[in-house]
Amino acid sequence: MSAQQNAALPAGLVIGGYRIVKKISTGGFSIVYLALDETNTPVAVKEYLPSSLVVRREGELEPSIVPQNLATFRVGLKCFFEEGRALARIAHPNVVRVLNFFRANGTVYMVMAYESGRSLQELIIRRRDTPGRDYIIGEGTIRRIFSQVLNGLREVHANKILHLDIKPANIYLRSDATPILLDFGAARQTLNPDEEKLYPMYTPGFAPPELHVKDPSLGPWSDIYSVGAAMFACLSGSPPQAADARKQADKMPSAVRQYRAHYSAELLDLINLCLKLDPLERPQSVFSVQKLLLADVARHEPASFTDRLRRMVVRSGSRAEGSTQAGSHTEPDLPTDWRK
Repeated sequence: MSAQQNAALPAGLVIGGYRIVKKISTGGFSIVYLALDETNTPVAVKEYLPSSLVVRREGELEPSIVPQNLATFRVGLKCFFEEGRALARIAHPNVVRVLNFFRANGTVYMVMAYESGRSLQELIIRRRDTPGRDYIIGEGTIRRIFSQVLNGLREVHANKILHLDIKPANIYLRSDATPILLDFGAARQTLNPDEEKLYPMYTPGFAPPELHVKDPSLGPWSDIYSVGAAMFACLSGSPPQAADARKQADKMPSAVRQYRAHYSAELLDLINLCLKLDPLERPQSVFSVQKLLLADVARHEPASFTDRLRRMVVRSGSRAEGSTQAGSHTEPDLPTDWRK
């Protein structure tokens, strides 16, 4: 079945004790809604609805599934449910908070905290398009944002989960400038590798080369590649060269080196290290990347970093139109090179 746009749940519908306010984002695997709980507190509700497997038309609540897609849909449903259960065990300031998950309408829903702020992608694009800038985001800012992102990623990996879709759109900057990892829609439990599984969707440029093959050998090194790619986007304002294209003609080492006028050799070397095509040549743990990233943070950015970053986030928008799962929801004119 080719992918199609499935109808969203109607505003005002109460499901699992949550009242739908509006749709705030749509992806290949899910639809995310702004909703209110029983105390009228805003939450984000993520509905498992893979557009390549099911169809839901206007006025319907349950999706229609053709028989040949049913087995794959059920495997994905189980993965999504297990993902929600695993993420609900994580209480970390740099990881999206899962509050609840439930079954309804023949599918599964994940309820998450709703946050105020903007995605790193939106911040990069805004600063990239500001006239007169010689660079996108300063080195100290990059080091501080990603050291906190890596704090969250260490906790994720400790719970036997891989994110597999780290990119600026899935790094959310709260209004107080602290980052959180979002949208584990591509994440897969690794506790039962012999089970039938869905192959995750990936974002060209940010996905490691092992995600481009049918039977990948995935591990922390896979997310580390994506961290390096996201840091590169903070330098360049655009995604890096896609991994499959790099195998034909690798332009990334020279692309990173061209920013030597504005960034330290240590940071550029770390980005190139994370972006190694051979997984064995990359750092094998988040902790090893973090040690390198935290070196000399104070030397690269004055103590007023947090205040300045907070102002950057606030200037880019007082409140995200979407939730902690939205990514590109507020920028309908985003360049195509940022989209899946």
